[in-house]
Amino acid sequence: MKIAVIGQSLFGQEVYCHLRKEGHVVVGVFTVPDKDGKADPLGLEAEKDGVPVFKFPRWRARGQVLPDVLAKYQALGAELNVLPFCSQFIPMEIISAPRHGSIIYHPSLLPRHRGASAINWRGHRPRPSAWGPALTSTHYRHSQLLPSAAPRVEPQPSLTPGLTTGTAKSFLLQLLVKNIQLEDGKMIPASNFFKGADSSALELTEEELVTAEAVRSAWQRILPNILQVEDSTDFFKSGAASVDVVRLVEEVKELCDDLELENEDVYMATTFGDFIQLLVRKLRGDEDDSQCAVHYVEMAVNKRTLQMPHQLFIGGAFVDADGGKTYETINPTDGSVICQVSLAQVSDVDKAVAAAKDAFENGLWGKISARDRGRLLYRLADLMEQHQEELATIEALDAGAVYTLALKTHVGMSIQTFRYFAGWCDKIQGSTIPINQARPNRNLTLTRKEPVGVCGIVIPWNYPLMMLSWKTAACLAAGNTVVIKPAQVSAGPGLGLALYNEPALGLPRPLCLGVLVPRAPGPTPTIPFSCALSNVKKVSLELGGKSPLLIFADCDLSKAVQMGMSSVFFNKGENCIAAGRLFVEDSIHDEFVRRVVSPAPGSGGAAGPLGRQLARWGPRRPACHGAVCPPAGFFFEPTVFTDVEDHMFIAKEESFGPVMIISRFADGDVDAVLSRANATEFGLASGVFTRDINKALYVSDKLEAGTVFVNTYNKTDVAAPFGGFKQSGFGKDLGEAALNEYLRVKTVTFEY
Repeated sequence: MKIAVIGQSLFGQEVYCHLRKEGHVVVGVFTVPDKDGKADPLGLEAEKDGVPVFKFPRWRARGQVLPDVLAKYQALGAELNVLPFCSQFIPMEIISAPRHGSIIYHPSLLPRHRGASAINWRGHRPRPSAWGPALTSTHYRHSQLLPSAAPRVEPQPSLTPGLTTGTAKSFLLQLLVKNIQLEDGKMIPASNFFKGADSSALELTEEELVTAEAVRSAWQRILPNILQVEDSTDFFKSGAASVDVVRLVEEVKELCDDLELENEDVYMATTFGDFIQLLVRKLRGDEDDSQCAVHYVEMAVNKRTLQMPHQLFIGGAFVDADGGKTYETINPTDGSVICQVSLAQVSDVDKAVAAAKDAFENGLWGKISARDRGRLLYRLADLMEQHQEELATIEALDAGAVYTLALKTHVGMSIQTFRYFAGWCDKIQGSTIPINQARPNRNLTLTRKEPVGVCGIVIPWNYPLMMLSWKTAACLAAGNTVVIKPAQVSAGPGLGLALYNEPALGLPRPLCLGVLVPRAPGPTPTIPFSCALSNVKKVSLELGGKSPLLIFADCDLSKAVQMGMSSVFFNKGENCIAAGRLFVEDSIHDEFVRRVVSPAPGSGGAAGPLGRQLARWGPRRPACHGAVCPPAGFFFEPTVFTDVEDHMFIAKEESFGPVMIISRFADGDVDAVLSRANATEFGLASGVFTRDINKALYVSDKLEAGTVFVNTYNKTDVAAPFGGFKQSGFGKDLGEAALNEYLRVKTVTFEY
């Protein structure tokens, strides 16, 4: 049979040799370009036999197969493709071209591989596992393709050992490879099979070898139960504890003239060989080689040069979306295009979730102590504070926030939120519970609060950084990993925060964070429906509202006017807890309106463009008519409507803009106005202005909302729970209560 081999590494070389030995004609070999001047073993072997070797750096551009690549492949006339250890994305035009299709064979696990060319990484198991489409109708046993030194497959009980079968494109076959037995009989984990072929390992100088032996002696002193420290010796599996980490770090610092080394470095490189590689990189000053590259859009804004990332952030790297998909993000101030932002595809979401799952189950984030986790979040908050002007500028440019407000509230409260939840990390505790004893035995029942795993967070566009921080800080403090979906119209702040992920955590790869921008997920009911339909995922929702503000005649009128305007116009009215409807007692109604509309209703923070396209409202009697302002951009004048009746559209629907809606109520009729205020499907926030403490307490008891402001408004704090009733959602942000959204409680009972 004429076979084209597409792959790399020692495994690819072994498969190639075995195919030739079995009498097949290899018409061409496709492997990766030379790395550091070294050719791949598969290519070297084929060149010895005079087989044509192709080293394409890529097979497609902008989602389409490259014509010259396709032509060179087709000229070979292959009847079957064999893909051993293929790390490139091979277009379906190549996969489906041969008469017998393609065989994709992979002995281990490589999460970064994607598409039909390699493994679709599902992340179901902590040990090696592979999924690959069966694209050929020909039956093969693994012995037909595997060399003698290759893995002995240990299949699931439901699978016929070593058999792949089926019609073309009809099913997925799972092979679970746990162990590999080499020719000398040695068994190794399947995930270690290719480590010997890794060309990135440093070759040590004589001086570095001396240092390595000195460090080996330090390991030997700390691990006296180990007869000989080998390169494969694992520090923690050999019995080391956290105090031994500190001892090792200090001893290595002394050996290496106070080299910058931290406890996390030991957790990142737990075997002696990996630790020496990390140490030598630090000694050579090139430990930052693995830091991600960032492509910025540079702009001169706010008397500074702003560098704004525009790619997806997945697995510790800023990357383009699959297929190079992008969309235009708009500056709401003038309607101009800021830049092209990568638009995540379904495959990108899958990769981000897989990376977050791996970080949770196998990465350092799931292994470090809660106190260390808190320290890292404190470090992130410090970095945000150092760059707060830059973050506020991005918030103003991309989301239309007023710069001073963005600096104080959008960014300022974000920093406070990360610091607040950093302090909670080592204070998440269970309890012991007395239960009935099963005499003569006794029982001990305790509860543990555990992280739920990978969390998906969807962020609105009005406070892009602050809403991200409210949810992400609590999520990470609880020990979870997270994939964040910023709003499509204001993704900049979220991507900007991703910049500080790696330096804050101080590690060569991030622990917990992915940021990507897919299209909007659809109407709000889509989210809980999808979660229930898939596997009953836990959901927390904050969905906005139509918050009533009750202003009684016995209030401090000057304060009520000032705070009433702020309750509506703060952040241009793009505020989920904005007072959606003001109820003003008859005896002060006219004076209240006069003060609001004179001289102008612009003092409540309404300056600045709206962060989305303008909407239309359908009210009656505007006391101060709003209009689109003459300059380009999404501007709308503050608008006040009076004599609004309960049945009107604007009395029931959230406007989410600088629109004040005023209704009057009869003097002294507290219960009637409460009934009208509660006659809404929403229940996020509410407010009351009165000097009568009894009335204030009575009204606050009766208002059906998650938050009630008394003689104030918009006063939120990171320590106070925030969330709504009814159609405003469920679950809480901020405060200790927010942690419960990202934890699960496990009950453990002992008998003794």
